[in-house]
Amino acid sequence: MKPFIVYTQDECPPCTIVKLFLNDQGVKYVEKNISSNHAFKDELTEKYGIMSTPTIIAGKERIVGFNLARLKEVIDSHE
Repeated sequence: MKPFIVYTQDECPPCTIVKLFLNDQGVKYVEKNISSNHAFKDELTEKYGIMSTPTIIAGKERIVGFNLARLKEVIDSHE
């Protein structure tokens, strides 16, 4: 399975919970913190048209915001 991409930012409790959940599920991911890298912010807004975190990209799936139930569905479909 290709690693998920997780867009996060500083002081974002839902971002932290999503990362903990992915770790708990054994899912590999690449974190892109938009607070510390403006190129990641531009990528999130320009490529995906999204302006909020957490945002998870899993193949063609996009999960915007804090939705653990949807994230679990996507994880299960990628196994």
